[in-house]
Amino acid sequence: MRTLKALLLASCCVVCCLAQKESLTIGPADVLHIKVLEAPELEQTGRVTDAGTFPLIIGGSVNVAGLTPSGAAAAIAQALENGHFLLSPHVSVTIEQTTTQNITLSGEFARPGVYPLATPRPILDVIAAAGGLNGAADRKITIERHETKERIEYFVSNKSGVALDSNSLVIYPGDTIFVPRASIVYLLGDVGRPGGYAMTTADSKLSVLQVVAEGGGTLHTAVPAKARLIRKRGDGTYVELPLPLSAMQKGKTSDMQLQGDDIIYVPFSYLRNMALGIDSLISSAASASIYRF
Repeated sequence: MRTLKALLLASCCVVCCLAQKESLTIGPADVLHIKVLEAPELEQTGRVTDAGTFPLIIGGSVNVAGLTPSGAAAAIAQALENGHFLLSPHVSVTIEQTTTQNITLSGEFARPGVYPLATPRPILDVIAAAGGLNGAADRKITIERHETKERIEYFVSNKSGVALDSNSLVIYPGDTIFVPRASIVYLLGDVGRPGGYAMTTADSKLSVLQVVAEGGGTLHTAVPAKARLIRKRGDGTYVELPLPLSAMQKGKTSDMQLQGDDIIYVPFSYLRNMALGIDSLISSAASASIYRF
């Protein structure tokens, strides 16, 4: 009966190990708890060396760095079997203490900083712990994995359904999340509320008509047919382009997507303001008030 119970227990351990979805990997200085079902005397707790190995009571040192607990258990079992200490041993490995229990949240969080994280968590949980994103945040954020240094781009939607559907991305202990400042477009001239507008819409995009509408529209003294677009080029210089704003407002011309640092200038009816140069408009944009879209 005892033999049957032992076999059932062993089978159960194997099934549970296979069914478990592990993601946290082992690193140097982590503390591991090792159990061997067939040999209780081999149970031990110890720390992973700086070289990423774990010294067993018998069987020598096994390289476990970068492995999940189940992967480390398989490696230790293989070492015991290769050394002819046990035949088909069943090993379990538990991470009792990890040295990478913090995550770094930098950039445009409401409360950036270093936060404790003992187990992997969905990304929205992590963002919420930092108070969410602030009003100047770009929604295209970057996650750097602690183990591999892989960088992952992630879009934080402000549409609830999209955000919840994309919450499968997991943050691991040691990861770093960076949130850049959102790009700004500027609306100047004869409009209701001139200033800079952060590109913080649901898809981080803004069109000409969206910005003009958010800025209170063109005033009755404006000349939208003479509107101009000042666009920053890759080399840091600016180019001036005609902007058919009046035709866009009347539906005769398609709306236009804007790029970060674009400046829209809607002139007043009197000629002095219609003749403002690029340098004057760039200076005005630099001192403009910034609004969240």
